[in-house]
Amino acid sequence: MEADRPPARSVEVMVEPLPRDSASTAARTLPFGTWPSRITSEAVAAASPRLDGALFVGDEIWWAETVPEEQGRTAIRRSPRASGADGRIDTLLPAPWSARSHVHEYGGGAWSATPEGGLVFVEKSDQRVWLLTPGSAPVPLTPAVSGQALGGLRMSQGRLLAVREVHGASVSHDIVQIPLDGSAADDIDRMASLTAGSDFVAQPTLSPDGSTLAWLAWDHPHMPWDRAEVRVRRVDDAEPAGRRVAGGTSAALQPEWTADGDLLYADDASGFWNLHRLALSGARPTVIAPDERDTGGPLWVLGSRWFASLADGVVAVRTRGRDELVHISSDGVVTVIPLPAVGSLLVEDAAGTDVLVSGSPEDAPAGLWRIDLREPSRPGVHLLTGGRWNDADVSAWVPRPRQFTVDGRHGVVHAVDFPPTHPQVKGTHDTLPPYVVLVHGGPTAHAAGVVSPKTVFLTSRGIGVVEVNYGGSSGFGRDYRERLRGQWGVVDVDDVVDVARALAADGTADPARIAIAGGSAGGWTVLGALVASDAFSAGISRYGVADARLLAAETHDFEARYLDGLIGPLPDSEAVYLERSPLTHADRIQAPVLLLQGADDEVVPPSQSEAIRDALRAGGVPHAYVLYPGEGHGFRRSETVVDMVRTELAFLGAAFGFTPHDVAPLDLESGA
Repeated sequence: MEADRPPARSVEVMVEPLPRDSASTAARTLPFGTWPSRITSEAVAAASPRLDGALFVGDEIWWAETVPEEQGRTAIRRSPRASGADGRIDTLLPAPWSARSHVHEYGGGAWSATPEGGLVFVEKSDQRVWLLTPGSAPVPLTPAVSGQALGGLRMSQGRLLAVREVHGASVSHDIVQIPLDGSAADDIDRMASLTAGSDFVAQPTLSPDGSTLAWLAWDHPHMPWDRAEVRVRRVDDAEPAGRRVAGGTSAALQPEWTADGDLLYADDASGFWNLHRLALSGARPTVIAPDERDTGGPLWVLGSRWFASLADGVVAVRTRGRDELVHISSDGVVTVIPLPAVGSLLVEDAAGTDVLVSGSPEDAPAGLWRIDLREPSRPGVHLLTGGRWNDADVSAWVPRPRQFTVDGRHGVVHAVDFPPTHPQVKGTHDTLPPYVVLVHGGPTAHAAGVVSPKTVFLTSRGIGVVEVNYGGSSGFGRDYRERLRGQWGVVDVDDVVDVARALAADGTADPARIAIAGGSAGGWTVLGALVASDAFSAGISRYGVADARLLAAETHDFEARYLDGLIGPLPDSEAVYLERSPLTHADRIQAPVLLLQGADDEVVPPSQSEAIRDALRAGGVPHAYVLYPGEGHGFRRSETVVDMVRTELAFLGAAFGFTPHDVAPLDLESGA
């Protein structure tokens, strides 16, 4: 139930001039929500591609990004290694090919590069692995097998490793080696299975001499951020289960080999994901520069990596609310690497003293940077793509985030405020702005506190936005994550209500015009808050969970036992599932609701949104339901994003009694 990765590239956002009468004065006064804005829905869609990894390939840098205007397909781009953000960018993987894995439904690691400079990728439509040699057409490397998906591709010591998911009478996962000569394209037996004995596997990597495989493994009912272990086996050993060398009672993460054959990995036995180094000779692991910040995060996406080994140490992301990139030398000296990005940082690749890092600045679209660490105290930071607005004037429209905390009923709650911001307009005297409280998905995920194009779309029109990292969010250590253990539908709901109450009490937001919005697990919290409280006057649920029992019965294997930890195991906890589910108490919802749903969603199927729609209709609650054909869990197509942001704005206008200047009104259905 996790949200999509952040936007990848900035594009032209100032796409239309303000009306002539809007630009004539420096301080017009207009009602909040009605402000004219140059940030259009089309611009939001154009600024919404998403990254899926980056690699050094010879003298080039390759990366993957979605193309919203091409039905959200994932293309592979490339640029000369020495160029910056204004350098030449070519498309290596053209339409209609799309590099996207279905493993765990969230995919990730859908492509890699061979030592000879070929592109290997998982084609979305058939889940086969293909090889593209630049200048030639792709050729298949794996057979067409119904019910099989591949992902988490990793070229390691010249061998192509992948996570395989097979759907049959049950769902199984293993790590396979895929021949690069195409011999497995028609013979599945040529695809060697390297692991066994675990419900889930991820992040395979071979030792420098190629003799030993390390990988991450975990079993139902745990999620990888609850309990996971690093396992190793000699490739020529007859026992594919290998042996555990780390984790098990904690959540180990991301095994990587050093050049001399030791293992680096993250583990949160201390309460925070810290780096460890282990010699397989049997010595105890060494903690590297321990800190009460996380180097690591929830493994929703198979390709995610938070650190990389360098010849003189490690480069790593540390998180406690916001992200920081650091270099840790071999003798333990920690040097902070100054970088514009402060949210959603990932260490994508390393080569020599160069590192590729993706992430989001505080006040600009996300981007990709090449960092030269020959002198860590004086790094060379080079922007490759995104990371800035293409028009410098946009900065006047971008809100400055304000980090704050609220003393909630379950402890401190972390949140970020994005106030209404406009270079030429201010709100009507003696009125407070409407606000939207945003709830991230997961629920084990994190709001990075950085400005997104969707946020600017609202704030530039006079609508404030607050993101809440409710109890259960990642980025604040294990104790904060585990506040939600057994308490989903309680702690998250109370936390967002407490933040809304605080916004009203301190005069930030109009108490009568606070909406709540969220997707997936965030949609569950939206509906739960509307059931439990009158703090919100409107709600927007994107592919949200309405019935926990239905979710447990219908969702995919990766999350099939997620609710064991969030609510309790079935059937023993069935009464709790029933009591917590918003659908059970839908008759308590009084505020208008907007429901947005992807027709092809396999994580939270349309039946969830349709059940709550029917309940709202029966209760006579004003609502609207929009079903988007061709969309899954998270919206990727340009036309969908355009319609979504316009519909949400029109809904807020209908619920709060204002008329947006450039969006047609939305008629709400009242049902009974």
